[in-house]
Amino acid sequence: MGHSFNTRLKKMGTWSPPHGWQKFTTIDAHTAGEPLRVILTGLPELLGKTILERRQYMKDQFDTFRTALMWEPRGHADMYGCIITPPVTEDADFGVLFLHNEGYSTMCGHGIIAVTKIAVETGLVEKRTPEICVKIDTPAGLVTAYAVMIENEVERIYFHNVPSFVLAFDKEVDVPGLGKIKYDIAFGGAFYAFVDVKSVGLTCFESDFRPLIEKGMHIKRAIMQQREIVHPFEKDLNFLYGTIFIGDAENPRSHSRNVCIFAEGEVDRSPTGTGVSARAALHYFRDEIALNQEIEIESIIGSSFRVSAREETMFGDHKAVIPQVTGDAFITGKHEFLLDPKDSMRNGFILR
Repeated sequence: MGHSFNTRLKKMGTWSPPHGWQKFTTIDAHTAGEPLRVILTGLPELLGKTILERRQYMKDQFDTFRTALMWEPRGHADMYGCIITPPVTEDADFGVLFLHNEGYSTMCGHGIIAVTKIAVETGLVEKRTPEICVKIDTPAGLVTAYAVMIENEVERIYFHNVPSFVLAFDKEVDVPGLGKIKYDIAFGGAFYAFVDVKSVGLTCFESDFRPLIEKGMHIKRAIMQQREIVHPFEKDLNFLYGTIFIGDAENPRSHSRNVCIFAEGEVDRSPTGTGVSARAALHYFRDEIALNQEIEIESIIGSSFRVSAREETMFGDHKAVIPQVTGDAFITGKHEFLLDPKDSMRNGFILR
């Protein structure tokens, strides 16, 4: 009986889906606890000469594939994804599109760290010691990442982000139910509103997870109704991506803690690579850190990124810095996902 059962059990592993089912393969990873699902096969070719054109093509033609792989039952409300495309600039190794519960990101720091790890470990880029330079085209521009190697394995990853700048210091918005809230706006690949978490009576810890989402979204919507967000060069980036609450750190060696509420109430488990990049600009232009002075910023779950302002630059009319962000990523699985054409929920659903 045991032999018969084992034979039948092995037969399950050889099952193939019927003709006509859509099939996707992915490699999943996490950076500081935040997931990244890299789509390897199953998507049609994305047309466009730039990453932004390819993002628009994906949005217009194949957005149901985003929802199928990010939303339930294959994902969840806080899933994050990545599509690898051919490069669009001469020096780049590849391009990326980042996707989530609401749509598509302009840049993603935790995603850069995770996709660099995956690209190196799977052979998309060649392994070299002691350090590998990986150049990645993103919707926000070219990002350069570095994989530090020890005994032919990735030990840590850091990247130089796009120019990051402050759009607004010390502003105030009247938020229904919360009153007047002070905030700054800065760009680190996307625009964020930065708010002292104590001003809304909360902490940046897991115990306040739900109220952080609620208040973060109220603040984001109120600011969006009050002011226009303008990127110096790309109108597709003219929007407020999220609210980042800043609070006290738990570890004495850390500078502070970040909780990013973005997209449609999604919560970043990591300290948010684009968020800490924007914070590097905030702190530098407030004379709170010097060039190359590294600070460590925690996430809601206690994981951390290290960030510094490497150099000054200009970005349009804005004084900006080039941030360096350091973190770790780990591969969690390799998956095959199927879409049964008869399944009424094949394109996914989301509960928040």
